[in-house]
Amino acid sequence: MNRKYRLIITVKEIQGRCPVFKLGDKITVESPKIIPEETDAVCIHALGSMLTMLVALSRGISFKTLGLAREEGNEGYVQCLDPGSPYTDGGTVLFEIKRVPIDSPER
Repeated sequence: MNRKYRLIITVKEIQGRCPVFKLGDKITVESPKIIPEETDAVCIHALGSMLTMLVALSRGISFKTLGLAREEGNEGYVQCLDPGSPYTDGGTVLFEIKRVPIDSPER
């Protein structure tokens, strides 16, 4: 049986204005669900940019293989789809995704 992982997604940078997130906000995922008690906010634009990768990451596919990191490790990065100024009134958000084994004491 393959090891399963909890994903902790953290807002690392905001360029422009984001009406949903602030720095440090988190989304916690234990596939197939978002854990609401450990999630500060959810934005459909941000979720859309990472949704296709969350199941693969939660099952151990490497961040490097998915093009989300330069080196092997337990974190990678994705960016919100909103391009921000001058194209929209919003801004773009950079997220760090960390992977923690489900059976880890960090839970």
